[in-house]
Amino acid sequence: MTTAVGPDTARKPATMAQALGRALRDAMAADPSVHVLGEDVGALGGVFRITDGLVKEFGEDRCTDTPLAEAGILGTAVGMAMYGLRPVVEMQFDAFAYPSFEQLISHVSRMRNRTRGAMPMPITVRVPYGGGIGGVEHHSDSSEIYYMATPGLHVVAPATVADAYGLLRAAIASDDPVIFLEPKRLYWSKADWSADAPEQVPPIGRAVVRRPATGGRRGATLISYGPSVPVCLEAAEAARAEGWDLEVVDLRSLVPFDDDTVCASVRRTGRAVVVHESTGFGGPGGEIAARVTERCFHHLEAPVLRVAGFDIPYPPPMLERHHLPGVDRVLDAVARLQWESEWTEGSAV
Repeated sequence: MTTAVGPDTARKPATMAQALGRALRDAMAADPSVHVLGEDVGALGGVFRITDGLVKEFGEDRCTDTPLAEAGILGTAVGMAMYGLRPVVEMQFDAFAYPSFEQLISHVSRMRNRTRGAMPMPITVRVPYGGGIGGVEHHSDSSEIYYMATPGLHVVAPATVADAYGLLRAAIASDDPVIFLEPKRLYWSKADWSADAPEQVPPIGRAVVRRPATGGRRGATLISYGPSVPVCLEAAEAARAEGWDLEVVDLRSLVPFDDDTVCASVRRTGRAVVVHESTGFGGPGGEIAARVTERCFHHLEAPVLRVAGFDIPYPPPMLERHHLPGVDRVLDAVARLQWESEWTEGSAV
């Protein structure tokens, strides 16, 4: 059955920032227990204007400006959740969240387990993260590995306008705490989308294939999430000129991790490259590569490779283009996937 699309529900260009703002607005309208709090989220509408208009519509009691005290903000959210509210916390920038880690690790991540499920912890922590906007140190970190390594947290990172809305609504509705990583450089990316009839997206814990391979002989899977997904899609298109057939998997959810979708892709292509902005040493790519290797060993034609940010503190704005994984670095990694094995396969040793 096809539903008619009227003028109010027609798809039109929208930014990720607009989709995130609409998700917050719709969640607050649907459930009076949803409260937004953070630095400058009220009158200013947030540094990136994601919360613009919420205080006017819902009042300061439900969209609350807080002091510059991240540990206090998250500690307050813990108390709110314990009393039945659904707080949505905005950490103004990625590295600004570090002072709140004691609350996050000692209480947010453990409360539901500590009470044997009797006390849910429906907190959504929105973290604008990653580089690409010319931000200085403490404004451009990719700190997802810290959250991934903390049992009890869900960790998601949208790469599309539709996912920004759908995953944020799912995060707010979850009874588990969710770290919602918002790629800052994609805030102004656009896609055709209807705010009044948003498309359904897969739930938290599901990856999707953004670009399927065509089944060519020289195939590989690019595994990514958040701000690196558009880089992988661009690299996959550029790779066609070299005769490479690249499939792109958008993880969407780092915890829970969708082994089934990722491994099905790698088994089809036989090769894999993990791409992310976080550091290579101790970064998410190491865990992803290990999971793929454990589950797909007999299907792999080459080791799983990683393209990542360098193992340094975030560089000054003029140097970030060298630090962030780009199309050339992705293609260089693809070129190192031991393609020569195709021509020596079956030959005498």
